[in-house]
Amino acid sequence: MEGLMRVRTNPIHLHCGRHHSPSLPAFPTLQLQKKFYRNSFGMMKHPKSFNSVVASVQPLEASTRFDNTLPSKEILELWQDADAVCFDVDSTVCVDEGIDELAEFCGAGKVVAEWTARAMGGSVPFEEALAARLSLFKPSLPQVQDFLQKRPPRISPGIDVLVKKLKARNTNVYLISGGFRQMINPVASILEIPPENIFANQLLFGSSGEFLGFDANEPTSRSGGKATAVQQIRKVHGYKRLVMIGDGATDLEARKPGGADLFICYAGVQLREAVASKSDWLVFNFKDLINTLE
Repeated sequence: MEGLMRVRTNPIHLHCGRHHSPSLPAFPTLQLQKKFYRNSFGMMKHPKSFNSVVASVQPLEASTRFDNTLPSKEILELWQDADAVCFDVDSTVCVDEGIDELAEFCGAGKVVAEWTARAMGGSVPFEEALAARLSLFKPSLPQVQDFLQKRPPRISPGIDVLVKKLKARNTNVYLISGGFRQMINPVASILEIPPENIFANQLLFGSSGEFLGFDANEPTSRSGGKATAVQQIRKVHGYKRLVMIGDGATDLEARKPGGADLFICYAGVQLREAVASKSDWLVFNFKDLINTLE
């Protein structure tokens, strides 16, 4: 797959980081509007009611030696002094690609995963890849609900600790994703990230729950969207130092004038050579970031 180097993950061997309740909470009755309705399932009042699963991921072995795995003094200081950190979700905060998982659940996993690899490698405009992937399986509202109930979020090892560390330092944390709010809200609830700190796409459904498409007005629905989201965050809040962490080409794009000051490539799930080589700092384990905040 284009943009990928040799990758070895082990998302099946799991140890559970349970959040008290043995099952996902029942979702509230959903009111569908006549034309279409934008369902995000809301943010739960009790985020720990979700069962998150912390995946055990083996360290990746790079076939190329990178010279950016150790940060310079300037990069380290920028990271430690950041007043906002934006995280990608798929293959960063979580160990899988949400749309691939949903497609597999709906019976179209392989063909959709191939499109995802092309999109994340930067060889296809994001909006084109997003529309193409969704058109291959057209998930209905009942399918999405069933998926969310049967597939709890699988978060990357150490991400919960890292988020807590950042919050303890009064660093604001955001989730910026090309995935869908319906699938990201449970993740945000587990990490106690407020809904206003989420920038993601929105699936649209008809009055009978049929798939209609996605909201093209969301900035993350198109190429360069994450950069736009980061620029908006910075403009509204006036952050002096903002960091973007992710694994894909769309995350790297966020390091633009007026956007992120620093891009950290997290390759603990997927190692994309084209992205990793251009990052300011390449890490394979969130412990590397946690340790610098001690």
